[in-house]
Amino acid sequence: MKYRPIDSKLFVKNRKKFMAQMKPKSIAVFNANDIYPIGADSTLPFEQDRDLFYLSGADQEETILVLFPDALDPKHKEVLFVRETNAHIAIWEGEKLTKEAATKVSGIQTIYWLTDFDKVFFDLMTEAETIYFNTNEHYRQAVETQTREDRFIIKCKKEYPAHTYAKSNPILQKIRGVKEPEEIAIMQTACDITEKGFKRVLGFVKPGVFEYEIEAEFLHEFVRNRSKGFAYSPIIASGNNANVLHYLENNKECKDGDLILMDLAAEYANYSSDMTRTIPVNGRFTQRQRAVYDAVLRVKDMATSMLVPGTLWAEYHKEVGKLMTAELLGLGLLDKADVQNENPDWPAYKKYFMHGTSHHIGLNTHDYGALKTPMEANMVFTVEPGIYIPEEGFGIRLEDDVVIKESGAPFNLMRNIPILAEEIEEWMNS
Repeated sequence: MKYRPIDSKLFVKNRKKFMAQMKPKSIAVFNANDIYPIGADSTLPFEQDRDLFYLSGADQEETILVLFPDALDPKHKEVLFVRETNAHIAIWEGEKLTKEAATKVSGIQTIYWLTDFDKVFFDLMTEAETIYFNTNEHYRQAVETQTREDRFIIKCKKEYPAHTYAKSNPILQKIRGVKEPEEIAIMQTACDITEKGFKRVLGFVKPGVFEYEIEAEFLHEFVRNRSKGFAYSPIIASGNNANVLHYLENNKECKDGDLILMDLAAEYANYSSDMTRTIPVNGRFTQRQRAVYDAVLRVKDMATSMLVPGTLWAEYHKEVGKLMTAELLGLGLLDKADVQNENPDWPAYKKYFMHGTSHHIGLNTHDYGALKTPMEANMVFTVEPGIYIPEEGFGIRLEDDVVIKESGAPFNLMRNIPILAEEIEEWMNS
């Protein structure tokens, strides 16, 4: 892996939090992700299942974690199964985890080869009454592919029909949403790498460059700073492309007078950052562009101040909608009649700001975390309002990642990334 080693104490703490919420005589199993085929002998780059990584730090395919707090044999309270390596694998694929290395990475003392899983698991299941399955219940999930986890669940239900089944996801939603200090430090590193990429690009952009050239500049800076690359598919949208919320083509020429909306960020050690900045191709905002830009920034700043312990996510978005409505009235994009006659299910401001303002971020860009209960300290959220005006040929979105604190304003992990319009212009023209 490109990233520096993570102290296994983080994963030890994470497992303790999970096991503290398990039912008596219960066992939980977490499977690595598959390596997905493209065709012929080609595959996509491996990405570890984020729950398995969160609980073990094991960043390798064909890995299984078993947690069994009430195991009769103390060595089976935590067990990690890894793929047995050999000289052939070492030559063709490179170094894999040895048992000693797996312990160092995870803090788990009992390591078995994957070939021993069925035998050991059968023995443990004779002691267990309930098994926790790791189903994906994220509110945005729309997965159609059968995963390694799915296949395990089907097999397990067939072979152990007398056991009670439970869900790992509610526990993970709760504990993954509140970050440990070590996690926040890793996310800060991801944001710092993103900062380096953005500052590089500010000196690169000029009329005539192509969106994909900007993408290449970011990628160069990310990888040279130990990132695998983008935390999610990058959006580099010049001109009217910014009004396509998930624009991914990145193949147009950036023209004089246009704005470029860039929604992209680096990952680091499997943790995401998530940044959006909007900059002028020629280094100077027009008066109208600046007015809209400053309106979006005011909404972002006011929305950020609302992210405090006790805030309810749904109510927060309603309040941000009120802020945006006031700004759109000031910009002449809405009038009082639009607001008075609005559909409560689709308020008038949604014509120009149609997406949510904030989401959890962490090991996933849209991370696990409680959304129906009050916000807590050490949750990390994005803040990303935008105004999209197709009829004027541009859209503006601004986004930072912030940590909720016990008291006071949230801590901005992207505080060093230029965002004021005058900062942007100064960087681009220096």
